[in-house]
Amino acid sequence: MLRLDDLTVFVRTADRGSLSAAARELEISPALASAAVKRLEGELKLRLFARTTRSLRLTEEGEHYLRHAREALRLLKEGHDTLMQGQETLGGTLKISMPSDLGRNMVVGWLDEFQAQYPKISFQLSISDRVSDMYRQPVDIAIRYGAQEDSSLIALPLAPENRRVLVASPEYIKQHGKLNSLDDLARHNCLRFVLDDVIHDRWSFYRDAQSGPEVVHVNGNRSVDDADVVRRWAVAGLGIAYKSRLDLSADIRAGRLQILLPDVLGERTALHMIFMHRSQITPTVLQLRDFLRAQCEKA
Repeated sequence: MLRLDDLTVFVRTADRGSLSAAARELEISPALASAAVKRLEGELKLRLFARTTRSLRLTEEGEHYLRHAREALRLLKEGHDTLMQGQETLGGTLKISMPSDLGRNMVVGWLDEFQAQYPKISFQLSISDRVSDMYRQPVDIAIRYGAQEDSSLIALPLAPENRRVLVASPEYIKQHGKLNSLDDLARHNCLRFVLDDVIHDRWSFYRDAQSGPEVVHVNGNRSVDDADVVRRWAVAGLGIAYKSRLDLSADIRAGRLQILLPDVLGERTALHMIFMHRSQITPTVLQLRDFLRAQCEKA
């Protein structure tokens, strides 16, 4: 494998006509410089320099390869400089929409950390479980769960393997008992989410990653159009919730909620950053994507 340091030694030696001069400029020993050239020649299976006790000159192959080595080093430096410039100039206002529970309880805190690192960035947030219309609303980025129905939009994954899980509080389990199977959901109070005036009372599960969905019709005495409230009801011991594991991660770690039927796979609900145009995926946006993806992995 070619090494950047070896290329640098080769180009500097060719420029100076001397291994010792190149070594002085690079602040390494002549022995290390000589080893770098020999290593490069070994990788290329070419003789780059013709050496005598008094002189050193490029071979014909060395002359030809020197052009490529210079261009490689130039492109690498250009890439590095572009990244550094991007780090220094990250800024601007990002208009972001996100779901209520994840937004209020996790993403807002993550954005605080991100803004502390890049203070030139401003945020304008829309937190709601209603799917934002990116064509009509002033939104640059939509953070959304699930498959995207509009194929013209661009999706960058944040948590592609995220799934829903069944949860209840220890108090609820103590009072009403654990689930032994999905059939037991029929006798439990299930906390249901409402979207666009539709109550989501049909919950899908999978015996394994290859099987088709098993749909269970659930009932309960509470439903709401705010996913954050569903989670709060579950923590309060008022019933069983079926939600994104990402939303529940802090409560599960703290013991406020426990996963029911852990061997049954919940519905896949991947998290994405959504854009209308590729032109919106700026260095600032890519840095935010990487940051949020890292936070999701740690959650």
